[in-house]
Amino acid sequence: METYRVMRQDDNGNRFVVAKGLGRAEAEELAGEFEARGHKQLYWIEAEPA
Repeated sequence: METYRVMRQDDNGNRFVVAKGLGRAEAEELAGEFEARGHKQLYWIEAEPA
């Protein structure tokens, strides 16, 4: 089973792992929640390296 992580990028271009080891739907939901709260950073999900 492929796992995903939620990433974010701040205003300075620094990238951070917010959460990892998630299923795709769970990762998408979490990233959506952060964006819905009005956080200014960019959020996305990506597959974790094997």
